[in-house]
Amino acid sequence: MTYQQAYEAWLNSPAVDEQTKQELRRLGSDERQKEYRFMKMLDFGTAGLRGILGAGLNMMNIYTVRYATQGLADLIIQCSGQERGVCIAYDSRHMSKEFAMEAACVLAANKIKSFLFDELRPTPELSFALRELGCIAGINITASHNPKEYNGYKVYWEDGAQLPPDHAAQISERLKQLDIFKDVHTCASKEAINGGWITMLGVEMDEKYLQNVLLQSVDAQVVRQCADQFQVIFTPFHGAGYRLVPEVLRRLGMKHVLTVPSQMVLDGDFPTVKSPNPEDKAGFYEAIDMAKAQDIDLIIGTDPDADRCGIVVRRGNGSYVTLSGNQVGVLLLDYLIRRRREKGTLPANSAVVKSIVTTNMAKAVCDKQGVTLIDVLTGFKFIGEKIKEFEHTGEYTYLFGFEESYGYLAGTYARDKDAVVAAMLICEMACWYRLSGKGLYEAMQDLYKIYGWYEEQVISLTMSGLDGLQKMKQIAAKLRDNYPSVLGGLNVLRVRDYLNGNITDMNTGEQTSTGLPASDVMFYELQGGSALIVRPSGTEPKIKLYIMACGEDAQNCANICKTLAEAGKQLVGA
Repeated sequence: MTYQQAYEAWLNSPAVDEQTKQELRRLGSDERQKEYRFMKMLDFGTAGLRGILGAGLNMMNIYTVRYATQGLADLIIQCSGQERGVCIAYDSRHMSKEFAMEAACVLAANKIKSFLFDELRPTPELSFALRELGCIAGINITASHNPKEYNGYKVYWEDGAQLPPDHAAQISERLKQLDIFKDVHTCASKEAINGGWITMLGVEMDEKYLQNVLLQSVDAQVVRQCADQFQVIFTPFHGAGYRLVPEVLRRLGMKHVLTVPSQMVLDGDFPTVKSPNPEDKAGFYEAIDMAKAQDIDLIIGTDPDADRCGIVVRRGNGSYVTLSGNQVGVLLLDYLIRRRREKGTLPANSAVVKSIVTTNMAKAVCDKQGVTLIDVLTGFKFIGEKIKEFEHTGEYTYLFGFEESYGYLAGTYARDKDAVVAAMLICEMACWYRLSGKGLYEAMQDLYKIYGWYEEQVISLTMSGLDGLQKMKQIAAKLRDNYPSVLGGLNVLRVRDYLNGNITDMNTGEQTSTGLPASDVMFYELQGGSALIVRPSGTEPKIKLYIMACGEDAQNCANICKTLAEAGKQLVGA
């Protein structure tokens, strides 16, 4: 079916509501928009769906949400999981609440019960709740930190982690067999609720979740020692962290938790920020103005679904700077290991898990502290898989997991990154350093002196044009045909091809296995501990370059970063 035929099918279908048809008619002769909206179905991958809100097959709307839910329902029925049910949560984005109810109604029509939160909740609470309730799956309506035009549909499985690749592939294949209108079963929300198919979840689940988060505290006594003087500013960027993050900080013992009033308003337009991303310092400007006026050292921000956490800290000279996801992760890692060892609560077989694109400084910390470090592919579900594996084998005890993209998890109560526990531990750690007269910026500089100097950079390159994805495939094939011996003046020691599963020693030619599932990633290990990673997106015409510099000092690292960035661009022909 051509995009024009698909467009007309929606216009003529009795299943499509009049408001959606009016939106489609307004496209008029805009063939580019028609093609974008109807050239294909919105891709269902391991992270579910994510796209721009609007009418069409390639957009986020009630019909694509119902369609995806029917595919999930068929998988659940195949696995005989109807009685176990599905837990559903959502964030503050436009249509999130409506999409959550639509998903519940499709499940009800397929005789699958659901547990629906009564208002927006953090993503990690969904991961916790579905395990607590013994559900077979979970659905979260969120597009994380994407711009306001987006929404998404994330699917979780019974272990609390995001959907495994094989199950995602099953749903994707099933959707190809279904008609988006004729084969999707649904019912009215009133019918689903009155029929007992939907159970609403409220503060009782919040209490259980918060209790588990608080158990991850290493030493709340340091917070009580600082509580009278220490102040923190929190902003949820108009999202799901607005209630539980301040609450967990107060229960930890923080007496002065200030919030940014304008950003505590739940609003899918995210009116005070260009993008609700805690990686972006621009979103913190209102909080920084507050901090300057009230002499405050620490600002914490969470994204709309409260799974990512970013911070802004004050330097000794009074300026405010963001710490990267890698820096916060290393600070927490060092704090957890050292403080748990001091308190006698560090298991002998402790293990830390990070993604392959996350800082090599984590290895330096773990090597020096005698703790096992395990690398996994990008995506927190792979960290969740390791937690499950550890519980099954008993070989390791999970201590901490993190990704460079501002995702952290301590504890095994959830299987996804958790900004709530991250905010709590960051405050506790800040209080501990405060007692020794340091801020977090100074603490990070001290860690560089202990473990070595590291700096990271991520560059996103867009492959323009309708043939962008094809260009990416050609680049990836070229990289595998010819390995460079030098990048940015540094010798290439080993090349890890995660798609083919081989690690090639550039000196001997010997090949060993990566030991990880297939993923389209090229990892170049360079002399001196630096690295360059090339990772094409699986869903967008983008290539990400991850630069990992290891040098003699901060300036040397900055120089290596700059040189490798240019080398990476040349490597992919950008």
